[in-house]
Amino acid sequence: MKKIKNILGFIPARGGSKGIPRKNVRFVDGKPLIFYTINEALKSKFLSRVVVSTDSRIIAALAAKYGAKVIKRPKELARDDTPTSPVILHALQELEKEGYKPDLIVILQPTSPFRKSYHIDEAVELFLRSDCDFVVSVCEAKITPFWCFTAEKNYLKPLLKHNLSGKRRQDLPRTYVLNGAIFIYTPDKLFKNNLNYFNGKTLPYFMKPEESIDIDDELDLILARELMRREIYEESKSFR
Repeated sequence: MKKIKNILGFIPARGGSKGIPRKNVRFVDGKPLIFYTINEALKSKFLSRVVVSTDSRIIAALAAKYGAKVIKRPKELARDDTPTSPVILHALQELEKEGYKPDLIVILQPTSPFRKSYHIDEAVELFLRSDCDFVVSVCEAKITPFWCFTAEKNYLKPLLKHNLSGKRRQDLPRTYVLNGAIFIYTPDKLFKNNLNYFNGKTLPYFMKPEESIDIDDELDLILARELMRREIYEESKSFR
């Protein structure tokens, strides 16, 4: 088991969004989307600090209200094309001014409202007990890449060199996609690899499809609201 003391829960939450305007403050079952990530992060038994990096005054006020530390992000680090690594570097520099230097960083995107505290803790435990550079959360792919195609001169061509489109799904290799819920690494990997999760030893933390909803468009938001409503309804029945 790796001996790591300071584990930072980092929530990147800019105010803008192309797919859904003001996405991080849209309501899901009566609460802003960002609430769910902050709430579960604060429940984690491993995270020593929970930080929200944002350029939005509204998000900053909500994050502080829900118990997270807020780092004001410069506008130049809140554009649509801004990568995650400089945003984290800015936050680390701000935290270092206060004397806090994390040994491990856990990125928690606010667009994953069904990620629970036990998911965070299990993923951190996986990192601590394993020989790895990164742990990333994944779920099984809905559509196997062996059934995917490109279009060349109006004709379909198999995406992969070895086309297995004639096989049954259950006979194909299982494939997985990043679900965006959890990314774990040490700060030195940020500097060396620029968050290239596959330039090293990367372990998957497996999550179920219903736990892996990543809010990217209005359809995702509708689905999340319905699932949240059902989840709360089922919980209420257990107390009757």
